[in-house]
Amino acid sequence: MKKLLLGDEAIAQGAIDAGLSGMYAYPGTPSTEIMEYIQHSKLANERNIHRTWSSNEKTAMEGALGMSYSGKRAMVAMKHVGLNVAADAFVNSAITGVNGGIVVVVADDPSMHSSQNEQDSRYYGKFAQIQILEPANQQEAYDAIIYAFDMSEKYKEPVLVRITTRLAHSRAGVSLIDTPREQNKLSLPANPTQFVLLPSIAKVQYHELLKKSTAFIEESENSKFNFYTDGEDKTLGIIASGIGYNYYMENFENMPSPHPVLKISQYPMPKSKVEKIVNECNEILIIEDGYPFIEEQIKGYLTNNKIHGRLDGTLPRDGELNPNIVAAALQGKKFEKLMPPEVVKPRMPAMCVGCGHIDAYNALNEALKDFEKGHVFADIGCYTLGAYEPFNAINSCVDMGASITMAKGAADAGLYPSVAVIGDSTFTHSGITALIDAVVDKSNIVVVISDNFTTGMTGQQNSNALGRIEDICKGVGVKEEHIRIFVPIAKNHDEMVKIIKEELEYDGVSVVIPRRQCVRTLKNRALNAEIKELGLV
Repeated sequence: MKKLLLGDEAIAQGAIDAGLSGMYAYPGTPSTEIMEYIQHSKLANERNIHRTWSSNEKTAMEGALGMSYSGKRAMVAMKHVGLNVAADAFVNSAITGVNGGIVVVVADDPSMHSSQNEQDSRYYGKFAQIQILEPANQQEAYDAIIYAFDMSEKYKEPVLVRITTRLAHSRAGVSLIDTPREQNKLSLPANPTQFVLLPSIAKVQYHELLKKSTAFIEESENSKFNFYTDGEDKTLGIIASGIGYNYYMENFENMPSPHPVLKISQYPMPKSKVEKIVNECNEILIIEDGYPFIEEQIKGYLTNNKIHGRLDGTLPRDGELNPNIVAAALQGKKFEKLMPPEVVKPRMPAMCVGCGHIDAYNALNEALKDFEKGHVFADIGCYTLGAYEPFNAINSCVDMGASITMAKGAADAGLYPSVAVIGDSTFTHSGITALIDAVVDKSNIVVVISDNFTTGMTGQQNSNALGRIEDICKGVGVKEEHIRIFVPIAKNHDEMVKIIKEELEYDGVSVVIPRRQCVRTLKNRALNAEIKELGLV
């Protein structure tokens, strides 16, 4: 059977067909559709695959590790910056090893279409010393997931699958296996101390991980995802990874490559294949979307100056690649980015008409009008758009949860007032521990938790904060009289300003909750029923 699938969807279908029992994720472009596809899958429903959103990427990784402990197959999905959140559990999972197979899918975002940076997740896989797969197209994405579960269970280690935005969000026909695999049966680890990383045990586990490195290299040398194609013109050899291979081949549509090509989509590096192409060709061009991951490694163990790529400027050091950039490099030219005509004015993203964040920012700006700019620390979500005109209301956006801790640090430094703006879903993702720090230190901050009952920016997924924010705040020690709630609409403007000003005057931790449903979810009957049942309207 063949299906037309996004790269994300091909990954999701591959996991279902590989016998998945649990899907764990936190929404983040460009990875979100992986979980959503499984949530809407008829087969996933029939098989009772666990598929609810986690509070953050760390809890997602840990949930998958728990399912693996129980002998079943689990997949984790996140965007690249989410792997920073999950890093502690991710790196340590290589030392604990796995019981049931674990595949960690990370969607990188070269050119920062919807992200704070361009970081390359392959470095995390190398740091953890596990196998990495980097599919070049949708069919490979599907096949790689099934193969990754096999590798995970063969070596009892997690496997990292790295994709990029263009692969995640483009479609192609994908041939599926005839019969989906059955899920694993429940089975606890044979080694009862495997997952107990006390130093004495961790030393043994780490030694076992290191012993697998030779086998991992052999797997890469023999992998169907890594192959060498000969070419007549050996003045130049091409090493292309993942979707970079597609970008190269698009320059030779309906004809073979004139140059030898080494395609790499499985790591560790297949060193013998690399040495073969380097020895046969006069010059080497390395085409990889992301950081110069391959290029750095090759230059590290091959001492010559015929390696070209991102490090020497043959390809641009930042941004995603495309066939035109690759074509320019093949011709020995520097690619000049086309700038839009002056008459084309960039259109900045904006909040939806009728969004509650708009009225909340208007009130916050009014309450702070007597202070100089620079007192509001924000977070990641729709409300980050408050940095743009006409609001110019916020002064930071670093990583999820950083608003509260940065406001606390600024207050520690003596800044007054110090205000944090965070969304409801981001609050449960990463803001709670920051709030605890502020409460413990009795920090003089105002935390604005803009509650719109959903994870708005990534597609209106359920928010784990729904109906829980006040109880969480009280539970970590915020005084009840300084947890203030209002409905952010224009007619309540004066009341909102009054409440914010009162809390600015309080010397301690205040929480202000502007609460109004996201306008994009008003037709969501299930959410509306839950909101009504919880008495939030």
